[in-house]
Formats: sequence, C-alpha cells, structure tokens
Amino acid sequence: MDALEIVAALLGVFNIVLLIRRNIWNYAFGLAMVALYAPVFFHARLYSDALLQIVFFLVQLYGFWNWQRSREDSGEVTVLRLSGRARAGWAIATIALVAAWGTGMARFTDAAFPYLDAANAMISIVAQIMLSRRWIENWPLWIFVDVLQIGLYVAKGLVPTALLYCLFLIMSVWGWIEWSRAERSSEALA
Repeated sequence: MDALEIVAALLGVFNIVLLIRRNIWNYAFGLAMVALYAPVFFHARLYSDALLQIVFFLVQLYGFWNWQRSREDSGEVTVLRLSGRARAGWAIATIALVAAWGTGMARFTDAAFPYLDAANAMISIVAQIMLSRRWIENWPLWIFVDVLQIGLYVAKGLVPTALLYCLFLIMSVWGWIEWSRAERSSEALA
C-alpha cells in the first residue's frame, strides 16, 4: 500500500495547486487521487475516509460540470460567497452529520477513531460541495480538516499521507488567500 499511498499523495498535490489557481483540470487529478485513496483508507480501517473517497468522486464530477459552466458564462471560474444565514445552516447541518455518522461508526464498526474519522469525513464532504459550488468558505473548512487529519494519519501510521496533509494545510491557506484576491478583483470589476 505504500506505493499506492505515495502516488495518491502526489496526485493530491497537483490537484490542490490547480484548485488554488481555479483551473478546471484539477478534477482529473482529484478523480484519480480519490480512486487510489479508497483502498488505502479501507486497509487502515478508516472506513469513513474510505467511503468519503466514493462521495468525493461523485462530487468532483458535479464540480467539474459546475466549474465548466462558470467558465463558459464568464470566461473564468468565479468565486462566490455564502450569506450569513446560509453559513449558519451549513454549520448546523454539518454538526448533525458528524454526530450521526460518528455514532453509527462507533456502534456498528470497528473503526479506529469513529468520531474523529466522522468529523473528518462529514466536514470534508461539506467542504468539497462548497468547493464544487465555488464558495470561498470551503477553504477555512479544509484548513480545519487538514489539522485534524494530520493527527489522525500520524496515529494510524500513514506517514506519507500525514505529510501530504501538512502540505495541504499550507496550500489551503494559500488557496484562501488567492480566492479572496479573485473575489475582490471580480467585485472591483462589477
């Protein structure tokens, strides 16, 4: 599994760099990455993370379609922002999902860290949906997830993946900065 994990990690780096640049080809790397990570996480008994890769695959297909549509409409992939009410709704729904999924994983599986794994999985799903919708709020969620996942992967001995998430943490901060600049640029032009 080590070679598979390393290849998936490298694909992840290319994926994030292209996401930061709002380049639609991020999805080719993202789809390959999640396809490879599913068996890595299953082998490590991180079942939520393994299932998450399937969800990511589907959400990335949607994201590719949505980003392509934005690019056709405006010539670029535009950055959007949620309203305060929408952010609150997403936060409440995310907390409920984490609690429900964590309880199920603790009760019905031998998951290594059921609630931490559930938090990573559910927050990641929300962040991926927000990313696919081009909402800037995805980046703070990815920063939070990256911090959680670094600890989880170190505890499970997935060192290449933990190192990848250290890099993802840095790149998520960079992404938030770049998307904020893009949002300000589009507001100035409007």
